Amino acid sequence: MTSAIQDKVLSTAQKVKVDLWLQTPKTALINGQWSTRVDGIATEAKDPATGRVIGRFVDSTAGDVDTAVKAARHAFSSWKKVPRRERASMLNKIANVIREHSAELATLEALNNGKLYREAYVDDLPESADVFDYYAGWVDKFYAENCPVDEGFLNYTRHEPLGVCGLIVPWNFPLLLAMWKIAPALAMGNTVVVKPSEYTSMSLIRAVELIIEADILPQGVLNLVLGGAEAGRALCEHPGVDKISFTGSTQTGKRIVQSAGVSNLKLLGLELGGKSANIVFDDVPDLQFAIARSFQAMFSHKGEKCSEPTRLFVQKKHYETFVSALKDLADKVICGNQFDERAEQGAQCHQAHFDKIMHYIDLGNKAGFRLVAGGKQDVAGTNSEGLFVRPTIFADVDNNHAIAKEEIFGPVLVVTPFSTEEEVIAMANDTIYGLAAGFWTSDVSRAHRVAAELDAGMVFINRYGCYDFASPFGGSKQSGWGKEMAVHSLHSYTKLKSVWVKI
Repeated sequence: MTSAIQDKVLSTAQKVKVDLWLQTPKTALINGQWSTRVDGIATEAKDPATGRVIGRFVDSTAGDVDTAVKAARHAFSSWKKVPRRERASMLNKIANVIREHSAELATLEALNNGKLYREAYVDDLPESADVFDYYAGWVDKFYAENCPVDEGFLNYTRHEPLGVCGLIVPWNFPLLLAMWKIAPALAMGNTVVVKPSEYTSMSLIRAVELIIEADILPQGVLNLVLGGAEAGRALCEHPGVDKISFTGSTQTGKRIVQSAGVSNLKLLGLELGGKSANIVFDDVPDLQFAIARSFQAMFSHKGEKCSEPTRLFVQKKHYETFVSALKDLADKVICGNQFDERAEQGAQCHQAHFDKIMHYIDLGNKAGFRLVAGGKQDVAGTNSEGLFVRPTIFADVDNNHAIAKEEIFGPVLVVTPFSTEEEVIAMANDTIYGLAAGFWTSDVSRAHRVAAELDAGMVFINRYGCYDFASPFGGSKQSGWGKEMAVHSLHSYTKLKSVWVKI
């Protein structure tokens, strides 16, 4: 660890009083005040690179969730009436708070999640702030319609806030994906109860603390509850919640649909799993760039990304060249501590997930697929204390096998050859998921033809993985309902009212 980064770690420990988190566990942040208690279900936050306990929390109860929802409901009556430019100014101030504390928040993100510090600081933190500026700009520009109805009537529509939004955040991007939800929800005049994953609560806890300490929002507009399935279920089933926005597994998403149905038919936004295809045609315009980008898109952030291109299809002309080049890149990767500047891949987030990844690697080995790289835990040096998995590549994989069908959500890539365009489109679409897909070609006609045929919410041509606040993010099939980002997210945080006037 370099002295500069070590200073940031020590500074962060002092600022957020990590020792106090261990001694007096927190359970919920409601109306700007922490609830703390020592009884109840305890959750330990761990550093996955070392196994060291770095925080301890007590899960929020159904009673805590009820209190948070009631606080948000009470705040909603006045928050929705705040002038639009005033609300936009508050969002800009939140962006600045996050920027001012980027090193601190990135340190917590890396400590708790296992991702590299530079991934947290360079990839996650800038967008976590910028998304508030983006939606601040939308606050007074989100227009409704004047509808062309029969003469003698005026008909217009209104976009009105939903009310209380429950936001459930995954463990892989705990800060960034929370901000993706909080910013548009607040921009449209909603109040919020946010729940981070029990595995990675620390960065979001601190961010919410900082926003409240800056006295930007009225009390009750932004509330936070902690815990796992029980707290999440209480939020999803609460009749006072008007919408749930969830990012996570498809299995959990299905349970949330049931909870919404048995409670109050609350609106849902679901960004769920993926098993995305990345297709390399013989006429790939830049083979070396395609290799480098495909590797980066697959293995950055330890492969713990819903949209990562986990299924690689390469037309036979370049198949062995592609596989060999990927092997060389994988073999050179240095796994290591989040704050080691030499490290290129961090530890997997938590023990259960590490075990799941190793289970799928075992399945691939038992099936006899060609293990090109990795396939084992990395125990070099001090890595034996952590949850490190070598970048793993299986070649010649049957598209019907479990490792090609099921979401692994880790650094495991499966590679399959193909002959024709029709064949690879069928294989790419042969999945329950439809989050993303990408392909590489020099043929402009093929580019549009294949983009139309791929059943995915996002399609990337000649560069896998393009993201922008102005572009909708989300999938089809069992990858979820609705879209994050852009104007589409604003629609999802409002209800549309039609008003008729007899003239």
